[in-house]
Amino acid sequence: MCGYGSVIRLVWPLALGMANNAVMQFVDRVFLSMESNASLQAVLPAAVQSFLFVCFFQSLVSYSGVFVAQFHGAGDSRGCFRSYFVGLALSAIALVGLQAIAPLGGPIFRLCGGAADPEVVSREAVYFFIVTAGGALQCAMMAGSGYLTGRGRTRVVFLVNLLGNLLNAGLDYVLIFGAGPVPPYGITGAAVATVASQAVQAGILNWIVLREFVAEHGGRTPDSAPEPCEAFWPLFWRILRFGVPAAAYQFLNFLSFTIFVMLTDRIGGMELAVSNACFTVNYLLIAPVEGFSIGAATIVGQCKGAGDPHGAAKGAARTLWLALAYVGAVSALVLAFHRPILGLFIAPDANFAPEAFVSLGLTLFALMTAWQLFDAADVTLSGALKGAGDTRFVMVWMLVSSFGFWMPLLFYAYLRWHTMTAIWSTMVAYVVFICVGSALRWRFGPWRRIQLIAGHAS
Repeated sequence: MCGYGSVIRLVWPLALGMANNAVMQFVDRVFLSMESNASLQAVLPAAVQSFLFVCFFQSLVSYSGVFVAQFHGAGDSRGCFRSYFVGLALSAIALVGLQAIAPLGGPIFRLCGGAADPEVVSREAVYFFIVTAGGALQCAMMAGSGYLTGRGRTRVVFLVNLLGNLLNAGLDYVLIFGAGPVPPYGITGAAVATVASQAVQAGILNWIVLREFVAEHGGRTPDSAPEPCEAFWPLFWRILRFGVPAAAYQFLNFLSFTIFVMLTDRIGGMELAVSNACFTVNYLLIAPVEGFSIGAATIVGQCKGAGDPHGAAKGAARTLWLALAYVGAVSALVLAFHRPILGLFIAPDANFAPEAFVSLGLTLFALMTAWQLFDAADVTLSGALKGAGDTRFVMVWMLVSSFGFWMPLLFYAYLRWHTMTAIWSTMVAYVVFICVGSALRWRFGPWRRIQLIAGHAS
């Protein structure tokens, strides 16, 4: 389970799936840059604000997959299905919460000041509303993919993800620019395409899991207890106990990043367009590392469920080295080919010199490269810690690192220099700081003694 070959077989579909998601977002933003510079400026702040709310529910639902991995390692199929149904129940809660949040986009962007251009603020609000309202579909996706990933069936998840994102790309082109009888909808079309793709993926993944459940249990509850609630509700509350800190970790992470993005929104039009372009490329490169993080959580979870903490440590270490090798290679390629990459984001209606865009973009790419290796290490190790159940630490350490260290540094740089280069430089210091803490916790922390499923396996 913990050799390089086993790790690669588990992780490569996850990494490619995350890369596929990033490619689709890259395509979205290239299309939107071709549609108008206002759409390019609007899409990243709107997407970040939306994910700020969606990510909490998504991470909470996905933590059911960690329990699936531990039950799978323990050889408990019934526990795997119970964990999946808890994930579905949490998705229903997410539906209610996100529907209430979706209309708040306009007031949020107006309150935060947003870009100087009212057209950008208007497009931000529209994109936020559609993607947030459809966020429960993403949570339902995580319930199905968490079950399949926890049992090591990552290729199925990748293939469904690939299908959904190909649909997204096709719908993007049609809905952004218009085709035949379909008029152009611009950034609204991009948001609708995203939600439609999520709906297809959620439907397929959950159909696969439910078909397996019916085949294995004939549609009856997998619990051996006389009353299903006697097994379901204790597990529900246990997943909440460990999953809420994991979700809070993700929320705090994106809250700090949202504040960062809102500050970039105040630097200037050209600088904002460059920053958004570079962060799009950054996500394209770093997204596969989320696959390594999920893989580390799955490996650690399966080994812990099987009572093998040594195997968990070995598997996490090998996942980490693979993630670092990947990030080092792709970062070098971006620096080598920065000019044609940045050229993709220069809109036809841009009112700035292309050379100025490329020059600032190269500087930001260099800073991005400086933090990518540390970010890859931190994301992978945090995934391993969450897979072991050490979720309170990752939550507290994220709070200390982001709001105790980064935010004061970020606002100082913003007020003192007020340049994109200065505030991007703070990201380097922040990522190094948080990575060191995560590495020390993994090396010396108590994760080997934490029991997620003790007393819950049938």
